[in-house]
Amino acid sequence: MDPVALKNSWALVAKAGDEVPLFFYSHLFLSHPEVREMFPVSMAAQRDKLVAALGAVVSNATQLDQVVPLLQQLGRDHRRFGAVTDHYSAVGASLLATLQHFLGAAWTSELAADWAEAYGLVATVMVQAAEESAEETPAWWSGEVLGVDRRTMDVTVVQIHPERPLDYRPGQSVAMEIPYRPRRWRYYSPANAPRPDGSFELHIGLVPGGQVSGPAVRSLKRGDPVRIGAPVGDSLKLPDTSGRDLVMIAGGTGLAPFRAMLEQLDRRSSANEVPRVHLFHGARMPWNLYEHKQLNNLTQRPWFSYTPVVSDDTSYPGHRGQVGAVAAAQAQWPGRTALVCGSPGMVRHTVAELTAAGVPETDIHTESLGIKTSAGSPQ
Repeated sequence: MDPVALKNSWALVAKAGDEVPLFFYSHLFLSHPEVREMFPVSMAAQRDKLVAALGAVVSNATQLDQVVPLLQQLGRDHRRFGAVTDHYSAVGASLLATLQHFLGAAWTSELAADWAEAYGLVATVMVQAAEESAEETPAWWSGEVLGVDRRTMDVTVVQIHPERPLDYRPGQSVAMEIPYRPRRWRYYSPANAPRPDGSFELHIGLVPGGQVSGPAVRSLKRGDPVRIGAPVGDSLKLPDTSGRDLVMIAGGTGLAPFRAMLEQLDRRSSANEVPRVHLFHGARMPWNLYEHKQLNNLTQRPWFSYTPVVSDDTSYPGHRGQVGAVAAAQAQWPGRTALVCGSPGMVRHTVAELTAAGVPETDIHTESLGIKTSAGSPQ
C-alpha cells in the first residue's frame, strides 16, 4: 500500500463536503436496502459520521498497529447494531464506489487496490474482535428504568436495572438506547460502584439541540425499557499506583464516573488506607451543582475535599471561572494524579491549563468515547 496516495486521495474526496456522505448512503441503501433499518429514521444527525470515520481510519491503515484497540472496540460496539460480516462488505463496496465517483480519472487501478487492501485490513480487525466478543457477552443487555429524579432543569438522574449484571469498573461507560430514540445510542458513565443487585445510576445532562438528551431528560419514566451496551473505556479509572493522591476535575455530568470512584474508595476506606482526593466540580450556575449536598457530606471523610466552581454567575460567593483554570491554580500538584471528565471542550481546556501549570501529561488521565461513537453505526 502507498500511504501517501491513500491520504492524499481521501483529502481530495473530503473537499466535496456533504456530497460525500450523500453519495455514500445513497449507494449503500440502494445496493443493500436491508441495512437501512440499522440506521435511525432521521439521518440528519448521522450525516458524515460513518463515512468520515471510515475515510480517516482506512487512509491511515498502514499504521494499523496504532489504532488496533480502537478498531477492536468498534467491532465489538457494532454488534449492538446487528452488524455481521456481510454488512462490512456492503459498507466497503459503497466506500470504494464513493471514492471512484469523486476521484474520477485519479481513481487508478493501483489506488483502487490500495484502498481495497486497506479497508480489508480494517474490517478484518473489527470482525475478529466482534466474533471473539460474541463468545463471552451478549450484543446488548435489556434493562428497565427503576426510577427517575429530575435533579435540576437540565440534569436527570436515572436508575437502571439490567436483566443481568454488567461487569463494569468505576470510570467506564456504557452505551444506552432509549425507547424514544430507537437506534440512537449514547454513552453514559455509571455513577455508582457495582451493586449486589446489578442496578446502576446514570446522570444525563440536557445538551442544546441534542436528539437523545432531550427525551432522556424530559420523558424517561419508571418502567421504560432500555438497551445497554457492554462497558467500555480503559483510561479513566482509579490508578493502580499506590500512594499517589488524586485530583478529580469534573464539568457538569462528567461528575458521574467520579461519584462511582468515590463510592468505591469509601467502601475500601474502612479496611484499607486510601489516597487523598480533591474533587473540583464545575457548573455554569449554582443550581447546576446537582450533587453539592452529597459531596459536602462526603467531606466528613478525612481523605476527601471538595471545591465547587461556577462559571456564569458573577454573584456566586465561591470560586468562579472555568473549573480547569481554578483547579490548575488551586490544587497542590506534586505527586498527584489528575482525572478529568466533561464535555470535549471542557476536557481540552482543562488539560491545557494543567500542562501550563506544569503537570506532566503522563499524570493527566481522560477518557474520550467520541471517536467510538462517531465512527459507529447510526446513533
